[in-house]
Amino acid sequence: MQGKKSIQPKMLYQVSLDTLVAKDNFYRQLNRNLDLSFIYKETASYYGSEGQESIDPVVFFKICVVGYLNNINSDRRLIEFCSNRLDVRLYLQYDIDETLPWHSTISRTRQLYGEEVFLALFRKVLSLCIEKGMVRGKRQAVDSAFIKANASLDSVIAREVCNDVAVYVQELDEGSEYKVTPPVKENPSDQNDRQNSSKNGKNKTHYSTTDPDAKMSSKPGKPCQLNYYGQIVVDDACHVITGANADFANLRDSQCLQKVVTQAIENLRQNHLSINQLLADTNYSSGEALDFIENKDIDAYIPNPGGYIPYRDGFIYNTQLDQYECTKGNKAILTFITLATGHHSGLTKKVYRSTTGACKDCPLKRSCLGKLSYKKITDSVDKPLYDKMYQKMQTSYAKRMAKIRSKTVEPVLGTLINFMNMKRVNTRGMTQANKHVIMATLCYNLKKYLKFTSKKAHAVTMAIDAKQKGLKNIFLTPIKRYLTLSIVRPQNHKESNRTIVFN
Repeated sequence: MQGKKSIQPKMLYQVSLDTLVAKDNFYRQLNRNLDLSFIYKETASYYGSEGQESIDPVVFFKICVVGYLNNINSDRRLIEFCSNRLDVRLYLQYDIDETLPWHSTISRTRQLYGEEVFLALFRKVLSLCIEKGMVRGKRQAVDSAFIKANASLDSVIAREVCNDVAVYVQELDEGSEYKVTPPVKENPSDQNDRQNSSKNGKNKTHYSTTDPDAKMSSKPGKPCQLNYYGQIVVDDACHVITGANADFANLRDSQCLQKVVTQAIENLRQNHLSINQLLADTNYSSGEALDFIENKDIDAYIPNPGGYIPYRDGFIYNTQLDQYECTKGNKAILTFITLATGHHSGLTKKVYRSTTGACKDCPLKRSCLGKLSYKKITDSVDKPLYDKMYQKMQTSYAKRMAKIRSKTVEPVLGTLINFMNMKRVNTRGMTQANKHVIMATLCYNLKKYLKFTSKKAHAVTMAIDAKQKGLKNIFLTPIKRYLTLSIVRPQNHKESNRTIVFN
């Protein structure tokens, strides 16, 4: 007989979340592996002793973790998602009939806590990964990606208008007995614009009224938009992120290197690890970055920029005398004259020049000097650092390091942008953008941590099952990111290897 199901509502139900959620549920595993009780101590300074009770700080961070793990960018949609999931309610310790906090409470609480609270949670998750042997600290790869700002290009206006208003107000104050206009504080991002060459010249003359910290930038072939920079440092053992922060999108990668590497060094130092090697692409190459890495005693592999010239045709550089010597023609000597600053790059260069008479009778004068009566060569003041890196990058080991860098950090960036909610910032300001990047990266590490433990247990189970079936000489050897089960069959004594890869 065909059955037909219908629901008969009851007045009372004997049911609980604990019985409705499976024992091996993901959020049950997450709750068992990550103890967030330390958050109460970290956030105690943000609350007083009187007044209405706030949202539980642990509940707030659990809600944020759920949002990043499920790639949910909207606080309103995040609360709706948490309300409709029984396993998430159990994770948050909210019963079936309890109402979750308002979405505006999540936004206000995110703004209340300082960056140090989010960084403490990041280091907590990183320490769990280190305890499981997922991080070795020897080799780190660094890279960056644009993160869309929560502002439109329609909000961009010219700075000159605001500057004219400020000058006019200052003139009024000077002619008045009462000074009622407070001094205008300078935006840190404006200082960066003046001190550094911008990728887009409009950042010097325009800014967004919605989010002044967001900068106009674009990738080749893509339209310009307001962005932030997301910087990450990744360990090559199991692709665990060891350092992460946000920065201004108008800066060069090399200008952001010191900040994110310093954070990664400190994060690893707290877990008794140190960085020996650093891998990066050409965008991170600059004299300032190379000098910082050398002072930190780190063996770096960073290709020099395209403008670097390792050798000058027909000239050799005398390191001791700091001069160029001609090897053809009249053997002219180009001595150091002065330091000059590039108009577009803003970089300081050393100028070497020969005397007018030294090249007067040279047979190669027309092809070498052109319309000038002397030979001039300009080099970066950091040429010794570039030369040292150039010699290192010619080795086969350096080429292998370039491949390791691309397969280590680039997949992590792709995962963060497409699946871990790092594609767009749903807040405004550099401080909030930095919290956004830290939360996305710690959730990536957390998911990696849970996945690593479950797969390792599965590999051990496979080894036990194989032993019970009569196979001999079974041993389990973890090497970097994979486990190899070496099995010798008693019939033909041939060894077959089974490899389980941790993605």
